[in-house]
Amino acid sequence: MTQAQWAIGTQLQRGDGADPENFATVAKINNISGPNFSLDIDDTTDLDSPGGWEEVIPTILRSGEVALEVSFLPDNTSQLGLIEDMFGRVLRNFQMIFPDTAATTWTFSAYVVGFELDVPTESKLGAAVTLKITGQPTIAGVSV
Repeated sequence: MTQAQWAIGTQLQRGDGADPENFATVAKINNISGPNFSLDIDDTTDLDSPGGWEEVIPTILRSGEVALEVSFLPDNTSQLGLIEDMFGRVLRNFQMIFPDTAATTWTFSAYVVGFELDVPTESKLGAAVTLKITGQPTIAGVSV
């Protein structure tokens, strides 16, 4: 039997900044892409590199972005809050909760850096939202 997980039930929640912090689910998400982690590499090859092979060292870990596609609801507070965060340049805590039995959770701080409305003639209102993660995320089950 497969161990694959169905994505239905995954939630992205936005923190309110209070102490203790409360999180509210962003409404009507159709798709989540990311985060897209990467590691920068610096070339350290020099004239003494054995056999003329390139040599590298790891440098900056990149936290990447999280992209959301939502069914846009013009009067929804969870979606409008994302626009307010972008306009106010607010750093916000987010958590992504997966639909497994353990409710595995990833947490990160991010800025909303994009909100693109889509108003097609033949379909529903939509929006593309981009979050830029800053700092080290917490990935359940991964220790550094």
